[in-house]
Amino acid sequence: MPRVPSHLLVDPTAQRDDTEPEYRGPSKSQRKRDMSALQELGEKLVALPASRLAQLPLAERLLDAIREAQRIKSHEARRRQLQYVGKLMREADAETIAAQLHEWDSGSREQNDRFHALEQWRDRLLESDDALTVLLDHRPGLDIPHLRNLIRLARREQAHNAGQPEGQTPQRKHYRELFQTLKQILDESAAT
Repeated sequence: MPRVPSHLLVDPTAQRDDTEPEYRGPSKSQRKRDMSALQELGEKLVALPASRLAQLPLAERLLDAIREAQRIKSHEARRRQLQYVGKLMREADAETIAAQLHEWDSGSREQNDRFHALEQWRDRLLESDDALTVLLDHRPGLDIPHLRNLIRLARREQAHNAGQPEGQTPQRKHYRELFQTLKQILDESAAT
């Protein structure tokens, strides 16, 4: 007896209720995007030093796979290992890991911004005495003679370096000391 296709077995007089389609889970495309995101997160983990990896909630298998990926030099073998790391990431707490990586990343940006602000203060102090007045207005109670001496020595050092021949190592002792003093001043004022 020949088989009848299943779509012909449906009663054509029966009414279909298509008002709410049945949810069958995420689409194949969405699952691929999710897996790709987990693999990218795994690649970020592979780029981290061991000290940072130790701070994350990683399963032992995942940690071993990450260490192995860090060790591998061959392009194709590394690619396969990264895929394996991505597969193991399915079992990890990806949201917590991603949040911690974001916090570390934004913390680095904040440090860079702070570092640049300190450099700008140092450069302003070396360019003009008015900058010292502005600094003292914002931070009263500083050791003025010490600051003036550091600025004077750093300016002298800067002038000496400008007259040096090309290729000779410039002197930076007082230049760096001024930076460290500014850093200490700002750290103390942030603590209060």
